[in-house]
Amino acid sequence: MSRLTHEHAAKRALVVMAHPSLNSLTRSVSKAIVNALTVHGIESELADLAAEGFDPVFGPSDRAAFTGNGSPPDDVRAEQQRIDGVGHLVLVYPVYWWSMPALLKGWIDRVFISGWAFDADTEQGLVKKLSWLEVHLIALGGADAATYAKRGYHHAMQAQIDQGIFGYCGAVVTTSELVTTDQADLALIPASAAQAIINSLP
Repeated sequence: MSRLTHEHAAKRALVVMAHPSLNSLTRSVSKAIVNALTVHGIESELADLAAEGFDPVFGPSDRAAFTGNGSPPDDVRAEQQRIDGVGHLVLVYPVYWWSMPALLKGWIDRVFISGWAFDADTEQGLVKKLSWLEVHLIALGGADAATYAKRGYHHAMQAQIDQGIFGYCGAVVTTSELVTTDQADLALIPASAAQAIINSLP
């Protein structure tokens, strides 16, 4: 698989957002991150999954590709190529039922498949194939911070997403922020979230 050199890829980022509203906080945060990364010298692309009409349904062709009995569908391959060309993957999403929206989870289900994100080798065991990728997670929660802390929801999300998805594939999660709307003025959240990512960069 052809991927850009680490030096070149490190200067590029893909910011992925999953929210249908044009006036959402998710969109404002995503745009602020793109702008901040660009100022920081990292060329950034915004992938708006809802606007682009990405199909999150893991269907028969996806199953065939996952099991090595077929090639990934064209839309999946296009997303993999997007990620192949960057050193930073940023996911911005509202928290739905203590996780990410189905649109974003379906994107991961279809794109991060065996043969591209990892391999199960009979001799080597699990082969993690995304060790070159830095992941930045910005989750926007509607409940207050005390609720997430009381029930352990934030830790559960980190176990499921940070470790269970990206750790499994070998990607390094360098930013993992849960932003709750009770923490600050809503108008300040986009800049604050963008700064959290900038602070994690070398």
